[in-house]
Amino acid sequence: MHNKKKKLFVALSIVITLIILLVSALEITKAVGKRRLLSRVNLSPGRVKYQNKLYEYNNDVITFLVMGIDKGKEAFEPWETDDGNSGQADALFLAVLDTNKKTIKVIGINRNTMTDIDFYDEESNYLATFPAQIALQYAYGNNQEESCTYQLETVKKLFYNLPIHGYAAVNIDAVPVINDTVGGVDVEVLEDLTHADETLVKGSHVHLMGKSAYWYVKYRDINLFSSVDMRTHRQAQYLDSFIDAAKHSVKSNPFVSLRLYREITPQMATDLSLPEAFYLATVLPQYQFDEQSFYKVTGMTVMGDEYEEFYPDEAALFELILDVFYREGND
Repeated sequence: MHNKKKKLFVALSIVITLIILLVSALEITKAVGKRRLLSRVNLSPGRVKYQNKLYEYNNDVITFLVMGIDKGKEAFEPWETDDGNSGQADALFLAVLDTNKKTIKVIGINRNTMTDIDFYDEESNYLATFPAQIALQYAYGNNQEESCTYQLETVKKLFYNLPIHGYAAVNIDAVPVINDTVGGVDVEVLEDLTHADETLVKGSHVHLMGKSAYWYVKYRDINLFSSVDMRTHRQAQYLDSFIDAAKHSVKSNPFVSLRLYREITPQMATDLSLPEAFYLATVLPQYQFDEQSFYKVTGMTVMGDEYEEFYPDEAALFELILDVFYREGND
């Protein structure tokens, strides 16, 4: 009997030790991930004076460029002609995480924003820089990494060279999988989308599943002027509801984060390492996000020679940057 108790005690000790080691390893991995993310940016933008007020860059924020690519799986294959075979960044968002306040702010960027984009040939040789819709920049990469890097640098220049710590590009086709992994998303349909999905009647309350979620974030009537703005508004609403649904799913089943990562990986390109992704997966459910956390770059949409062109309000953009990325400092 004494030997049995001794063996049981030893076994329990081993189990407890393994659990402690596992928890310690996970905490170390999380700490390493956070440290790596913050170390991606070596130089802080420092201070800015605007309208007689001094602003200091918030070094607690981690910023990611999130891209929705408007082609299927072939969007992540090398392009062979100059027709933009890599796809375009049809949805562009900056996700700004404040690691001190535990908040998320998201900035929606109009895909038709006119800015300087760099043109390259099929061998990645730089050709020229011309004003064009910002979404086109992604098409000029010769592979996933190039496309994402080009797009990130162009967005960075638009935002006065603010630090961007990383990127994630996701195929729009992955929306149904992402949506269904968290159990679906509830929305009040903001505009009539029955041309795409008969269930998407304006004003109706819908639990989006599968293709309905896809059409809700993807569809726009290209014959309707400024339809991109209306779609961005829907995407902001969807994102708010999705984050809420994801939080509830993770609380009830912590393995949802792993499932989501596994499902999305085949249709995602990112420069995040495993420790960095693990850190984000463990802390994001604790962060606060609501409709007031979504911002849009404001400006004016006009009709160009062939396509719509969006021109940002430069003063409003600068004030948005100060609001999201800076805090008032002392002289």
